[in-house]
Amino acid sequence: MIPGSQPTLPTNRAFVVQFRVSPTGAPSCWEGRAEHVVSGQVAHFRAVEELLAFMSRVLAEVQEESGTP
Repeated sequence: MIPGSQPTLPTNRAFVVQFRVSPTGAPSCWEGRAEHVVSGQVAHFRAVEELLAFMSRVLAEVQEESGTP
């Protein structure tokens, strides 16, 4: 990053998502763990809907704290 420049993707909206490895021959699955980079909040999920619900909840909290739309 160039000194003094603002990141185009704010870190308070960043997540790390890890997916479990499916056994060979098994159907793909949406199981794993997600962590919000700034707050450290963690959720384990077993379906994409659970992952998206966690991310939506955390992003709503971030938006509320920052007062931005």
